[in-house]
Amino acid sequence: MPSSIKEYQKGNTIVIWNPDLCTHSANCVNGLGSVFNPNTKPWINVDGASEAEIRAQVGKCPSGALSIKDAGSNAVNIDSSTKMTVVKGGPILFEGECEIIGADGNTKKLKKGALCRCGASGNKPFCDGSHSKITFDS
Repeated sequence: MPSSIKEYQKGNTIVIWNPDLCTHSANCVNGLGSVFNPNTKPWINVDGASEAEIRAQVGKCPSGALSIKDAGSNAVNIDSSTKMTVVKGGPILFEGECEIIGADGNTKKLKKGALCRCGASGNKPFCDGSHSKITFDS
């Protein structure tokens, strides 16, 4: 696991935070601010809510920057279907098991993610929210 990825555990629930995938939608902060607070360090406080509430909120992360795995398991919870959604003025969101093969041949297996459509991301092929700083209209 790359060093930028962090894990936070509460009971049988492990929240995985991958900042390289974040599009800064603020779904986590707006949905469960008692757990997700970017003004504190660490910004994830799993003691701020129940495991069920945390799992439900993490499931709403559109980019896959937040994910869940069960304690004692190496597998991230992955659905077997794949869905892609084009966001007006924003990225392509995918949800479901997906393998992305980069131009350099490196692969990443993800269950959720956001792919850049505007060309301004500093983390291509992933969206980093740069579309909100430029005039991008799909």
